[in-house]
Amino acid sequence: MTKAQIIGWSHGKFGKAEAPSTQELMADVIVPALQHAAIGSTDIDGVFVGVFNNGFSRQDFQGALAGMACDDLRSVPAVRVENACATGSAALYAAADFIDAGRGRIALVVGAEKMTAVPTAQAGDILLGASYRAEEAEVEGGFAGLFAKIAQNYFQAYGDRSEELAMIAAKNHRNGVQNPFAHMQKDFGLAFCNQVSEKNPYVAPPLRRTDCSLISDGAAAIVLAHEDVAAEMERAIAFRARQQVNDTLALSRRDLTAFEGARTAWRRALSQAGLTLDDLDLVETHDCFTIAEMIEYEAMGLAAPGEGYRIVREGLTAKDGRLPVNPSGGLKSKGHPIGATGVSMHIMAAMQLVGEAGGMQIDGAEKTAVFNMGGAAVANYVSILERAK
Repeated sequence: MTKAQIIGWSHGKFGKAEAPSTQELMADVIVPALQHAAIGSTDIDGVFVGVFNNGFSRQDFQGALAGMACDDLRSVPAVRVENACATGSAALYAAADFIDAGRGRIALVVGAEKMTAVPTAQAGDILLGASYRAEEAEVEGGFAGLFAKIAQNYFQAYGDRSEELAMIAAKNHRNGVQNPFAHMQKDFGLAFCNQVSEKNPYVAPPLRRTDCSLISDGAAAIVLAHEDVAAEMERAIAFRARQQVNDTLALSRRDLTAFEGARTAWRRALSQAGLTLDDLDLVETHDCFTIAEMIEYEAMGLAAPGEGYRIVREGLTAKDGRLPVNPSGGLKSKGHPIGATGVSMHIMAAMQLVGEAGGMQIDGAEKTAVFNMGGAAVANYVSILERAK
């Protein structure tokens, strides 16, 4: 178990923000996170900023923007971390390593992204920076096209599961209605998600618009402290396990129907925690596309390869199921501002443990897990959280 523990957080509203840049988005969450942790800015020993950028903004060197957003942080060592769609988790793990290594006692983690200021086509090309451009740059449909290729291979191997993908979308949008931070707080229902229509067209067949996460702006922040410091705080969330496992970037060198890196990360995390899936009360998983969530059921061990559809149909991952998955609405409903996503997912899981999840709350949640991935299951992060205080 890592010595770093979560003692506070702040989560901004995801969506199309009026804030012109990540600087303003960060400013909206930094002070509230410090207040939630009941500490001052002078207590921070290090700042870890997660921003993907890659062309969303001409302003880079974004680790320094935290000091612009909060003047008291201007002399605190700060660094920017990037790891595609897992950028937020990468920043969080870097901060935890900083504390575990004894370099500081309290760290601030900020994840942010401003995605809506560029045209949709440009955003799609920017996101392709998280693919292997040497082979995948010309794929039709951008990153949705890459996951469409994954879905096509999965369907060829195991049968057409379009309806089950629609069930995942409907589940997550239904859950997202109760999430005040979500970009899309609307229950679309299964019929709408399952039907190709003018309002729900194919983005990249077989993926429809409701199968794809949203382009969003947003920011979230977490305060980490050494366990000795956390013991004196109002709340403390411990990492029962945290694991990162990478896989090959090029899809041509992998089995598209299996997220092998994710499977290994889950196996190692559960082993480190001394737990099984039956011990978990909920999971926040990376549903950038509905096919991703289905394959992740198999990677975490809920189902055998090709059997993820059974999990959906049996309602096991529904909010009232045996293992609720994405009670927050997931990326599908909440939105996916790249740098903020991993931080957000850990906040959603932590809120459950202290009973602060409002309408998203799973009664009696004691152990929660997060799976956040960068690219097409290339950088795979699994955290298992429990309340220490």
